[in-house]
Amino acid sequence: MQSLCPWTPCKMITPLSFKPSTFSAFPFSKQLLLHKKSIASISSTRRGIVSYPSVMASSPSVSTTQKDAFSTQNDSTRKTQQPLQVAKRLEKFKTTIFTQMSSLAIKYGAINLGQGFPNFDGPEFVKEAAIQAIKDGKNQYARGYGVPDFNSAIAERFKKDTGLVVDPDKEITVTSGCTEAIAATMLGLINPGDEVILFAPFYDSYEATLSMAGAKIKGITLRPPAFSVPIDELKSAITKNTRAILINTPHNPTGKMFTREELSTIASLCIENDVLVFTDEVYDKLAFETDHISMASLPGMYERTVTLNSLGKTFSLTGWKIGWAIAPPHLTWGVRQAHSFLTFATSTPMQWAAAVALRAPESYYVELKRDYMAKKEILVEGLKAVGFKVFPSSGTYFVVVDHTPFGLENDIAFCEYLIKEVGVVAIPTSVFYLNPEDGKNLVRFTFCKDEETLKAAVERMKEKLKRK
Repeated sequence: MQSLCPWTPCKMITPLSFKPSTFSAFPFSKQLLLHKKSIASISSTRRGIVSYPSVMASSPSVSTTQKDAFSTQNDSTRKTQQPLQVAKRLEKFKTTIFTQMSSLAIKYGAINLGQGFPNFDGPEFVKEAAIQAIKDGKNQYARGYGVPDFNSAIAERFKKDTGLVVDPDKEITVTSGCTEAIAATMLGLINPGDEVILFAPFYDSYEATLSMAGAKIKGITLRPPAFSVPIDELKSAITKNTRAILINTPHNPTGKMFTREELSTIASLCIENDVLVFTDEVYDKLAFETDHISMASLPGMYERTVTLNSLGKTFSLTGWKIGWAIAPPHLTWGVRQAHSFLTFATSTPMQWAAAVALRAPESYYVELKRDYMAKKEILVEGLKAVGFKVFPSSGTYFVVVDHTPFGLENDIAFCEYLIKEVGVVAIPTSVFYLNPEDGKNLVRFTFCKDEETLKAAVERMKEKLKRK
């Protein structure tokens, strides 16, 4: 006979080693109660909490033998802890440093100058466009590679910025944030065993995604104070197996802007050795001291470059996760193949709003840069007054400093002290290197916060952080 309970009790409780006979001592109402509790128990067990229904212990209908058997089973299960499981290619990666530091910020009531998300909202005209798109019923799956109007807006913006004309339907792929654009590019264009060169320190997603693609990663370390590219070292790193070089300019976490000379040299090496370039340019509108140069705009480079970008940094809408990849058709094919099986499509109403954002007047970008330069000055001058050695930042909304004047053994220890004793969050940079020792003296602060927050953080550090 078909059960009246839509959850089919016997099947649901089998994972917890219940037997159908367990229910026989109860009227249906109690069977249903017990079953609901067993479902909650399963949910709790998946979260790592073992919790069994107490109804059995309290019901007069359950024999002592049944209680004892259940109790023994309960104790046994409590003692059994299953090991965490993860594929070998991801074994080395832990919870991201951003998650860890933001959690500590909440726990200790610290001012978060660590993770790079603004504590202020994006522009009203973009938010209103999203609301209108939702009201207009633009809420179903978008075309896999992007809403046509948004693809066109990206192409228009790219032409203004680089002078390059691209086909919005054949050369632009809209993704769920730049992080997905990075993943789709790596997974779609890199084969197991291919060598990919990174410039350290680097955004931690790069290494993890390349590991998923089975790539062999080579690191070239950029060193303070200027974080210049060591060209001879780069030349030596390129082999017949090198598939791509990954560039991030403006550069997170250092704020470095790759110079035209550096980019031209890298371009020549790529053409000479038939190497691709993946260039992450999410901070292109936050270039303070010199104009941003897109690698794809250099002679001979568009045909071998995937340009990655997003909406979040420029419009303070990081939670929308709207990104894109621009590449010639022969490279776009691989990106789209991976994208199709990662997310397939990106939020439809947000794409319509993003199209409005990218068509903002140039005055928006001028004001954006002016506001961030003011924030940067507050933080940089404040950090210098506290006693840090502050390295130049020409772009992004990050500043890297040397923490060693304060006597802590490494960047991790310093950041923990800063949170717990001072009440300010920074990010240790050692997690951004293949060799953590290279970053042990450096920490990163962000200035994508309102001016009052930045000033409050500086005051806390002036009051509580003392040089050793």
